[in-house]
Amino acid sequence: MKMGLIAAAIAIGLAALGAGIGNGLIVSRTVEGTARQPELRGVLQTIMFIGVALVEALPIIAVVIAFIVLNK
Repeated sequence: MKMGLIAAAIAIGLAALGAGIGNGLIVSRTVEGTARQPELRGVLQTIMFIGVALVEALPIIAVVIAFIVLNK
Protein backbone atom coordinates (compact mmCIF):
# COMPACT_ATOMS: atom_id res chain seq x y z
CA MET A 1 0.00 0.00 0.00
CA LYS A 2 2.84 2.37 0.83
CA MET A 3 4.46 1.88 -2.58
CA GLY A 4 1.11 2.61 -4.22
CA LEU A 5 0.94 5.97 -2.45
CA ILE A 6 4.46 6.84 -3.58
CA ALA A 7 3.67 5.78 -7.16
CA ALA A 8 0.49 7.87 -7.18
CA ALA A 9 2.29 10.91 -5.80
CA ILE A 10 5.08 10.62 -8.36
CA ALA A 11 2.60 10.16 -11.23
CA ILE A 12 0.56 13.21 -10.28
CA GLY A 13 3.64 15.32 -9.56
CA LEU A 14 5.36 14.54 -12.86
CA ALA A 15 2.12 15.09 -14.78
CA ALA A 16 1.66 18.49 -13.15
CA LEU A 17 5.26 19.42 -13.88
CA GLY A 18 4.96 18.34 -17.51
CA ALA A 19 1.68 20.21 -17.95
CA GLY A 20 3.18 23.37 -16.46
CA ILE A 21 6.15 23.26 -18.79
CA GLY A 22 3.95 22.44 -21.77
CA ASN A 23 1.52 25.27 -21.06
CA GLY A 24 4.39 27.70 -20.64
CA LEU A 25 5.86 26.73 -23.99
CA ILE A 26 2.51 26.92 -25.76
CA VAL A 27 1.64 30.35 -24.40
CA SER A 28 5.12 31.77 -24.99
CA ARG A 29 5.12 30.61 -28.62
CA THR A 30 1.64 32.06 -29.10
CA VAL A 31 2.74 35.44 -27.75
CA GLU A 32 5.80 35.29 -29.97
CA GLY A 33 3.68 34.48 -33.03
CA THR A 34 1.25 37.28 -32.20
CA ALA A 35 4.11 39.74 -31.87
CA ARG A 36 5.41 38.74 -35.30
CA GLN A 37 2.05 38.71 -37.07
CA PRO A 38 -0.63 40.57 -35.10
CA GLU A 39 -3.26 39.95 -37.80
CA LEU A 40 -3.20 36.21 -36.96
CA ARG A 41 -4.01 36.78 -33.29
CA GLY A 42 -7.43 35.09 -33.45
CA VAL A 43 -6.19 32.00 -35.26
CA LEU A 44 -3.18 31.63 -32.99
CA GLN A 45 -5.31 32.09 -29.88
CA THR A 46 -7.74 29.40 -31.00
CA ILE A 47 -4.91 26.96 -31.68
CA MET A 48 -3.36 27.88 -28.32
CA PHE A 49 -6.57 27.06 -26.43
CA ILE A 50 -6.85 23.70 -28.18
CA GLY A 51 -3.21 22.93 -27.33
CA VAL A 52 -3.62 23.96 -23.70
CA ALA A 53 -6.73 21.77 -23.40
CA LEU A 54 -4.82 18.78 -24.79
CA VAL A 55 -1.90 19.39 -22.45
CA GLU A 56 -4.23 19.72 -19.45
CA ALA A 57 -5.66 16.28 -20.22
CA LEU A 58 -2.35 14.73 -19.08
CA PRO A 59 -2.71 15.56 -15.34
CA ILE A 60 -6.34 14.42 -15.40
CA ILE A 61 -5.29 11.07 -16.86
CA ALA A 62 -2.51 10.85 -14.25
CA VAL A 63 -5.01 11.36 -11.43
CA VAL A 64 -7.22 8.59 -12.84
CA ILE A 65 -4.23 6.26 -13.08
CA ALA A 66 -3.23 7.18 -9.52
CA PHE A 67 -6.70 6.25 -8.27
CA ILE A 68 -6.50 2.95 -10.13
CA VAL A 69 -3.10 2.21 -8.55
CA LEU A 70 -4.43 3.06 -5.08
CA ASN A 71 -7.45 0.77 -5.42
CA LYS A 72 -5.37 -2.32 -6.22
